[in-house]
Amino acid sequence: MRVLGIDGALGGFSAALLDGDAVSEAGSDVPDALEAGLGRIAGVLAERGLALRDLDRLAVGIGPGSFTGVRIAVSYAKGLALAAGLPLTGISSYDVLTPPDAPPTVLTVVHGRPGVISARLRVGTETRAAAGPVANVLATLLDDFRSGELALAGNTEDVYFAIAERGIVIRTLPRGAESPARAVARLALTAVPSPSPHAVAPDYGELPAVMLRGLT
Repeated sequence: MRVLGIDGALGGFSAALLDGDAVSEAGSDVPDALEAGLGRIAGVLAERGLALRDLDRLAVGIGPGSFTGVRIAVSYAKGLALAAGLPLTGISSYDVLTPPDAPPTVLTVVHGRPGVISARLRVGTETRAAAGPVANVLATLLDDFRSGELALAGNTEDVYFAIAERGIVIRTLPRGAESPARAVARLALTAVPSPSPHAVAPDYGELPAVMLRGLT
Protein backbone atom coordinates (compact mmCIF):
# COMPACT_ATOMS: atom_id res chain seq x y z
CA MET A 1 0.00 0.00 0.00
CA ARG A 2 1.16 3.51 -0.81
CA VAL A 3 0.37 6.02 1.93
CA LEU A 4 1.40 9.65 2.18
CA GLY A 5 1.46 11.03 5.73
CA ILE A 6 1.89 14.67 6.70
CA ASP A 7 2.12 16.33 10.10
CA GLY A 8 2.37 19.90 11.30
CA ALA A 9 1.22 19.38 14.88
CA LEU A 10 4.44 18.18 16.48
CA GLY A 11 7.28 20.63 15.98
CA GLY A 12 7.88 21.49 12.35
CA PHE A 13 6.26 20.14 9.20
CA SER A 14 7.07 16.65 7.92
CA ALA A 15 5.94 14.48 5.02
CA ALA A 16 6.55 10.77 4.55
CA LEU A 17 5.62 8.34 1.81
CA LEU A 18 5.39 4.63 2.55
CA ASP A 19 5.61 2.62 -0.67
CA GLY A 20 5.65 -1.00 0.42
CA ASP A 21 8.96 -1.40 2.24
CA ALA A 22 10.40 1.81 0.75
CA VAL A 23 10.20 5.14 2.56
CA SER A 24 10.69 8.67 1.29
CA GLU A 25 10.48 11.48 3.82
CA ALA A 26 11.45 15.06 4.51
CA GLY A 27 10.91 17.39 7.43
CA SER A 28 11.91 20.46 9.34
CA ASP A 29 12.25 21.31 13.02
CA VAL A 30 10.79 24.77 12.46
CA PRO A 31 7.12 25.64 11.79
CA ASP A 32 7.44 26.22 8.04
CA ALA A 33 4.33 24.42 6.77
CA LEU A 34 3.04 27.48 4.94
CA GLU A 35 6.35 28.26 3.28
CA ALA A 36 7.63 24.77 2.49
CA GLY A 37 4.84 22.29 3.12
CA LEU A 38 3.54 21.71 -0.39
CA GLY A 39 7.07 21.64 -1.81
CA ARG A 40 8.07 19.04 0.76
CA ILE A 41 5.09 16.87 -0.17
CA ALA A 42 5.93 17.18 -3.87
CA GLY A 43 9.53 16.26 -3.09
CA VAL A 44 8.78 12.96 -1.36
CA LEU A 45 6.46 11.97 -4.20
CA ALA A 46 9.06 12.88 -6.82
CA GLU A 47 11.70 10.85 -5.01
CA ARG A 48 9.62 7.72 -5.64
CA GLY A 49 8.55 8.84 -9.11
CA LEU A 50 4.91 8.98 -8.07
CA ALA A 51 1.97 11.33 -8.41
CA LEU A 52 -0.94 11.77 -6.02
CA ARG A 53 -3.14 9.57 -8.23
CA ASP A 54 -0.70 6.68 -7.66
CA LEU A 55 -1.38 6.62 -3.90
CA ASP A 56 -3.84 4.43 -2.05
CA ARG A 57 -4.61 6.91 0.73
CA LEU A 58 -3.53 10.06 2.51
CA ALA A 59 -3.10 10.57 6.25
CA VAL A 60 -2.66 13.66 8.39
CA GLY A 61 -1.83 14.38 12.00
CA ILE A 62 -4.89 16.12 13.44
CA GLY A 63 -3.31 17.28 16.72
CA PRO A 64 -3.33 18.33 19.41
CA GLY A 65 -0.21 20.39 19.01
CA SER A 66 0.73 23.55 17.17
CA PHE A 67 -2.47 25.42 16.33
CA THR A 68 -1.09 26.87 13.10
CA GLY A 69 0.67 23.66 12.10
CA VAL A 70 -2.46 21.55 12.61
CA ARG A 71 -4.65 23.98 10.72
CA ILE A 72 -2.33 24.13 7.70
CA ALA A 73 -1.60 20.39 7.57
CA VAL A 74 -5.28 19.44 7.77
CA SER A 75 -6.14 22.00 5.09
CA TYR A 76 -3.42 20.64 2.80
CA ALA A 77 -4.54 17.05 3.38
CA LYS A 78 -8.20 17.77 2.68
CA GLY A 79 -7.38 19.70 -0.47
CA LEU A 80 -5.09 16.98 -1.82
CA ALA A 81 -7.52 14.19 -0.96
CA LEU A 82 -10.43 15.93 -2.64
CA ALA A 83 -8.39 16.85 -5.71
CA ALA A 84 -7.08 13.30 -6.19
CA GLY A 85 -10.18 11.45 -5.01
CA LEU A 86 -8.24 9.65 -2.29
CA PRO A 87 -9.43 8.46 1.14
CA LEU A 88 -8.09 10.48 4.06
CA THR A 89 -7.29 9.25 7.55
CA GLY A 90 -6.82 11.55 10.55
CA ILE A 91 -4.28 10.39 13.13
CA SER A 92 -4.14 11.77 16.67
CA SER A 93 -0.89 13.18 18.06
CA TYR A 94 -1.48 10.95 21.08
CA ASP A 95 -1.19 7.88 18.88
CA VAL A 96 1.89 9.29 17.14
CA LEU A 97 3.66 9.82 20.47
CA THR A 98 2.58 6.58 22.13
CA PRO A 99 5.07 3.78 21.32
CA PRO A 100 3.52 0.71 19.65
CA ASP A 101 4.76 -1.45 22.53
CA ALA A 102 3.50 0.85 25.29
CA PRO A 103 1.86 -0.92 28.27
CA PRO A 104 -1.93 -0.87 28.66
CA THR A 105 -1.76 2.02 31.15
CA VAL A 106 -0.05 5.07 29.68
CA LEU A 107 -0.31 8.85 29.89
CA THR A 108 0.67 10.61 26.67
CA VAL A 109 1.46 14.32 26.86
CA VAL A 110 1.57 16.93 24.09
CA HIS A 111 3.26 20.25 24.78
CA GLY A 112 1.18 23.38 24.25
CA ARG A 113 1.71 27.02 25.17
CA PRO A 114 3.86 27.71 28.26
CA GLY A 115 2.20 26.03 31.23
CA VAL A 116 -0.43 24.35 29.04
CA ILE A 117 -0.59 20.73 27.90
CA SER A 118 -2.91 18.26 26.24
CA ALA A 119 -2.86 14.74 27.66
CA ARG A 120 -4.56 11.40 27.18
CA LEU A 121 -4.76 8.67 29.79
CA ARG A 122 -5.24 5.18 28.40
CA VAL A 123 -6.13 2.37 30.78
CA GLY A 124 -6.71 -0.81 28.82
CA THR A 125 -9.23 0.04 26.12
CA GLU A 126 -10.58 3.11 27.93
CA THR A 127 -9.21 6.59 27.22
CA ARG A 128 -9.76 10.06 28.67
CA ALA A 129 -8.23 13.30 27.45
CA ALA A 130 -7.95 16.84 28.80
CA ALA A 131 -6.26 20.09 27.83
CA GLY A 132 -5.33 23.18 29.81
CA PRO A 133 -2.95 24.22 32.60
CA VAL A 134 -0.75 21.35 33.78
CA ALA A 135 -2.24 21.14 37.29
CA ASN A 136 -5.81 21.11 35.98
CA VAL A 137 -5.12 18.40 33.41
CA LEU A 138 -3.37 16.15 35.93
CA ALA A 139 -6.21 16.62 38.41
CA THR A 140 -8.76 15.67 35.77
CA LEU A 141 -6.92 12.56 34.63
CA LEU A 142 -5.05 11.33 37.72
CA ASP A 143 -7.00 12.26 40.84
CA ASP A 144 -8.60 8.80 40.85
CA PHE A 145 -5.56 6.92 39.52
CA ARG A 146 -5.03 3.77 41.58
CA SER A 147 -3.23 1.45 39.16
CA GLY A 148 0.33 1.49 40.50
CA GLU A 149 2.97 2.22 37.86
CA LEU A 150 2.15 4.79 35.19
CA ALA A 151 3.93 4.76 31.84
CA LEU A 152 4.62 8.24 30.51
CA ALA A 153 5.03 9.11 26.81
CA GLY A 154 5.45 12.25 24.72
CA ASN A 155 6.55 15.53 26.28
CA THR A 156 7.34 13.95 29.63
CA GLU A 157 9.44 16.82 30.95
CA ASP A 158 6.32 18.98 31.26
CA VAL A 159 4.67 16.73 33.84
CA TYR A 160 7.21 14.31 35.31
CA PHE A 161 7.82 16.02 38.65
CA ALA A 162 4.19 17.06 39.12
CA ILE A 163 3.12 13.43 38.73
CA ALA A 164 5.90 12.13 40.98
CA GLU A 165 4.70 14.49 43.71
CA ARG A 166 1.42 12.56 43.68
CA GLY A 167 3.28 9.44 44.80
CA ILE A 168 2.72 7.68 41.48
CA VAL A 169 5.48 5.38 40.25
CA ILE A 170 6.48 6.57 36.77
CA ARG A 171 8.14 4.73 33.89
CA THR A 172 9.21 7.09 31.14
CA LEU A 173 8.93 5.56 27.68
CA PRO A 174 11.62 6.42 25.11
CA ARG A 175 10.61 8.54 22.16
CA GLY A 176 10.48 6.83 18.80
CA ALA A 177 13.08 7.68 16.18
CA GLU A 178 10.60 8.01 13.29
CA SER A 179 9.35 11.41 12.16
CA PRO A 180 5.78 12.43 13.03
CA ALA A 181 4.73 12.11 9.38
CA ARG A 182 6.18 8.61 9.11
CA ALA A 183 4.31 7.59 12.26
CA VAL A 184 1.13 9.09 10.81
CA ALA A 185 1.55 7.10 7.60
CA ARG A 186 2.37 3.89 9.48
CA LEU A 187 -0.69 4.19 11.71
CA ALA A 188 -2.88 4.91 8.68
CA LEU A 189 -2.00 1.52 7.20
CA THR A 190 -4.35 -0.15 9.67
CA ALA A 191 -6.74 2.71 10.51
CA VAL A 192 -10.16 3.12 8.92
CA PRO A 193 -10.26 6.15 6.59
CA SER A 194 -12.88 8.81 7.21
CA PRO A 195 -16.06 8.51 5.15
CA SER A 196 -15.18 11.86 3.58
CA PRO A 197 -12.16 14.17 3.77
CA HIS A 198 -14.56 16.80 5.12
CA ALA A 199 -15.12 14.60 8.19
CA VAL A 200 -11.49 14.85 9.30
CA ALA A 201 -11.53 17.37 12.15
CA PRO A 202 -8.54 19.00 13.86
CA ASP A 203 -7.94 18.66 17.59
CA TYR A 204 -6.38 21.92 18.77
CA GLY A 205 -6.27 21.01 22.46
CA GLU A 206 -6.83 24.23 24.42
CA LEU A 207 -7.05 27.24 22.13
CA PRO A 208 -5.38 30.52 23.18
CA ALA A 209 -7.79 33.01 24.71
CA VAL A 210 -7.49 35.32 21.70
CA MET A 211 -8.61 32.47 19.43
CA LEU A 212 -11.58 31.69 21.67
CA ARG A 213 -12.69 35.33 21.60
CA GLY A 214 -12.45 35.29 17.84
CA LEU A 215 -14.76 32.28 17.64
CA THR A 216 -17.52 33.82 19.76
